[in-house]
Amino acid sequence: MPPLTIAYWCVLIAALLPYACAWLSKIGSFGPRDNVTPRDWAAKQSGWRSRANAAQANSFEGLPLFIGAVVVAHQWGATQGTVDVLAIAYVALRLVYIALYVRGASAARSAVWTLGLLVSIALFFAGR
Repeated sequence: MPPLTIAYWCVLIAALLPYACAWLSKIGSFGPRDNVTPRDWAAKQSGWRSRANAAQANSFEGLPLFIGAVVVAHQWGATQGTVDVLAIAYVALRLVYIALYVRGASAARSAVWTLGLLVSIALFFAGR
């Protein structure tokens, strides 16, 4: 079995980012009683906790496109260096996006989200 490419490692990291957002939203505030109805707890949150939870949802929403794009880039024979660089860029942009979301920097967050979308689209054409 060949080793995982850097791009595939980036897929794993991107898949774990939503869970990191959930942890961030709950740290120091979420207790055992809240785990009985965690969505009710999340609905009552405001400020940065609410935004961290929203970043979690958005991270899950963007994940299928990125995963598919990495697989397609590999299947279409894109150079591994190109796929790796684009995948690293996606993960880096998602990290910045999450930080901006939690801070409440909506305009910058939207710009970074757009860049992440463009990176995913670029992966589809990296092998052409």
